[in-house]
Amino acid sequence: MVRSATAKLLGSLVGFIGTTVPAAVLLTSCQTGNAANRDANSDAPAARVDGARLTVGPDSPALASVVVAPVGDSRAANSLRLNGRLVWDENVTVRVFTPIAGRVAQVLVDAGQRVHAGQALALISAPEFGQAQADARRAAVDLILAVRTLARQRDLAAHGVAPRKDVEAAEADSARAFAEKQRADTRLALYGGDSTSQSQAFQLRTPLDGQVVERNISPGQEVRPDQMLANAPQLVAPLFVVTDPARLWVLLDVADRDLPQLAVGQLLTVHVQAWPDRPFRGRLSVVGSTIDPSTRTVKVRGLVENPGFHLKAEMLVAVDVAVADAPRLVVPSHAVLLDGNDQVVFIEESRGRYRRSVVTLGPERDGQVPVIAGLQKGDRVVVEGTLFLAQLFRGLTPITPRGSGTGRDPT
Repeated sequence: MVRSATAKLLGSLVGFIGTTVPAAVLLTSCQTGNAANRDANSDAPAARVDGARLTVGPDSPALASVVVAPVGDSRAANSLRLNGRLVWDENVTVRVFTPIAGRVAQVLVDAGQRVHAGQALALISAPEFGQAQADARRAAVDLILAVRTLARQRDLAAHGVAPRKDVEAAEADSARAFAEKQRADTRLALYGGDSTSQSQAFQLRTPLDGQVVERNISPGQEVRPDQMLANAPQLVAPLFVVTDPARLWVLLDVADRDLPQLAVGQLLTVHVQAWPDRPFRGRLSVVGSTIDPSTRTVKVRGLVENPGFHLKAEMLVAVDVAVADAPRLVVPSHAVLLDGNDQVVFIEESRGRYRRSVVTLGPERDGQVPVIAGLQKGDRVVVEGTLFLAQLFRGLTPITPRGSGTGRDPT
């Protein structure tokens, strides 16, 4: 009955279009189209998910895009790559502020110039400095007068002319004059002057040998001691910065997971963009004791040699820290996918059978990432087609209602 109805329908179509195409040809075309559709549908991978395992038919054409490779075993991980910045070595650096208010009369040095401890950097006309000089001279004169008066009173008392109380008063005046002279001399010494000078020109000196790497002062400029702002040079620039640039500090922010690999005394290799083919050597000197609550990192400091003075403060650098020479498993970075808060890879157990594994990784270097946990030596990891397997895994994984479990093996 179905055949007769189909034949009638085909006969009507043939008569309608006015052609002589046999009905058998149209029927064959329909059958061919259906077969093509079946073949196209057969290209879809027959896959299923069982816990953390994904199984794809071994004859599926989709497997042609999946490439696997064994987990690498590399000793290149014996150096930990970190990012940091250079600063002046604070043990040989001084930021010079003025201890006295006044006007800059003359600048004696410029940036880049070598200086010695005690050398004058600038002259400042300071009335307060002149007042300190005058106080020191007056205290010296008062002390001389008090000493002479005491000697005279003692001589008079010895001849029975002066009473004892005059001698005691002269002794008290002499002691006060001596104390006042000490105070005035100490104050003047803090400014680097002495009571023999009568000039108001205060000499701003450097307490350390080194090189002037920063100058923020000009003739005629008004300066005050409160520019220091309670020793906060990051708020107001110092008048001069003098340092020895032969060695610099390198400051690093290290994640807590890398702390077990760090120890004081480890070798550092510093790389800068200005000299990409010239490494600079140093050593790790300080590992911080606290974690920064905002960045969740630990402050680490190293000391870097700077021959030729090529390195400059505030340069951004890449630092290789030499760690224990132990082989570590590594995988290509593109073999790892981020799924929520997890980093996952797919391990091939057999042809068409894959296991999703959550891994813990170290920092990437040269396209490779070290594997801290989640893989074993000899595992074969999917390095091409990982995204396809992840999409297939997610599409086939049943959705578990909230509160009824995870619905997926976390491993």
